[in-house]
Amino acid sequence: MAASAVAPKTLLSGTVLDMVASSASSLTHRRALACSASRLVPRPPDLARWVRTEGGFVHPKLRIADSSYGLGVVSADDIPPGSDLIVLPTHLPLQFHRPPDPRRDGAHSLLAHLASKVPEELWAMRLGLRLLQERATVGSLWWPYISNLPEAFTVPIFFPGGDVKSLQYAPLLHQVNKRCRFLLEFEKEVKNILDDVASKDHPFGGQDVNASSLGWAMSAVSSRAFRLHGEILSDGKHSEVPMLLPLIDMCNHSFNPNARIVQQQDTSSRNMSVKVVAETHINGDTPVTLNYGCLSNDLFLLDYGFVIPSNPYDQVELKYDETLLDAASTAAGVSSPSFSSPAKWQQEILSQLNLQGDGALPKVTLGGPELVDGRLLAALRALLTTESEKVKILDLSALKSLGGEAPLGSSVEAAALRTIIALCVIALEHFSTKIMEDESVLKVGASYSTELAVQFRMQKKLMIIDVMRKLTQRVKMLSKEKSAA
Repeated sequence: MAASAVAPKTLLSGTVLDMVASSASSLTHRRALACSASRLVPRPPDLARWVRTEGGFVHPKLRIADSSYGLGVVSADDIPPGSDLIVLPTHLPLQFHRPPDPRRDGAHSLLAHLASKVPEELWAMRLGLRLLQERATVGSLWWPYISNLPEAFTVPIFFPGGDVKSLQYAPLLHQVNKRCRFLLEFEKEVKNILDDVASKDHPFGGQDVNASSLGWAMSAVSSRAFRLHGEILSDGKHSEVPMLLPLIDMCNHSFNPNARIVQQQDTSSRNMSVKVVAETHINGDTPVTLNYGCLSNDLFLLDYGFVIPSNPYDQVELKYDETLLDAASTAAGVSSPSFSSPAKWQQEILSQLNLQGDGALPKVTLGGPELVDGRLLAALRALLTTESEKVKILDLSALKSLGGEAPLGSSVEAAALRTIIALCVIALEHFSTKIMEDESVLKVGASYSTELAVQFRMQKKLMIIDVMRKLTQRVKMLSKEKSAA
């Protein structure tokens, strides 16, 4: 189709600029593509056909369809384990690096210069610049792929200001605002660098790039890219680089996926194909799923635009703070804690745990597979006992572990757990709404971004309550053991 070979006339996407200024029950979920009904062009080319045309492979029983998990790759019929599902030849994954082109050396140099201004933690923006370059390139090899991308994403940097505040969780609010500030500042830097650049040397073909289009590109990459082996380094090893994988990135997420990504290198050349292989038997009308990573809901929402109910890897962040611990221990009825004035030997333990002293990392977590951050648990155990010699002979790993027996006795253990339960209560109080209020919002219906914000904060509260429940059970067990003794 002729339209597929023509790049858009502008790189502006939606009204994210207004958002940027204002924002200063399943374990399987979809990529952000499913969250936007509109794509960049009304009738984009068939991705599967394009992959095959470019020398790739798509299993004949696969199709792109909408299911209960959202739009994604679905099996139309049974597929046995071990089957190749999708194979991309070397030239189809989109990376930041591209071979030199004498006709556009200036543009490539400027793109690399822009990428050097992006902090490492916002790596998605670097590949996003390449994505914008290809979007602006008439006749780009990747236009069939790019045209299938959504014109808007559901990550929080696109939320209205009110919905950002509705998240009610300071660590995520900090990250959202940080990304929004970066987009505004980076827009200015891009305009300064590209000011008066000749069209032939312009990395985006002379088209305007602003915070809106930059936000679109960063979100497209953060919600879809995979980190895979890249170029061969001088030591013979492969570098690890983010890549956009056409069609593969339409596979949905699951912590128990039925497929996995495999890279295969041709030993006779530097070529490396990327494929998706069926890990288990896939029934008909079943989405093909990959594991995006064992991530918290913070990262799933921030980068992918969805929230996973009962996420076993979700956590809440707390700051290790003596005043906070004093308040928690008082509320828990724990007598004579030494949080504010630890003895010298206790200070040494805190330093070993990197909770005190130069370069300390005071951030601790509750939830996730460990249930309680090992550093927090070890600190509480050490601070709630007077038996310094007993603590000193213990390995730090024993002090940090919640899985085994109480290393310092049941009384110290119960006091530590009750203090953590009180910390959970304090954490819940930082949310301005109750779970019943959140449920009411979801029942009456709201905008998609409002629902995501409410689901996020509600899942945080439910996770905290679950931690409290499990720790309370442990305290009761300790009481029974003490009574039996």
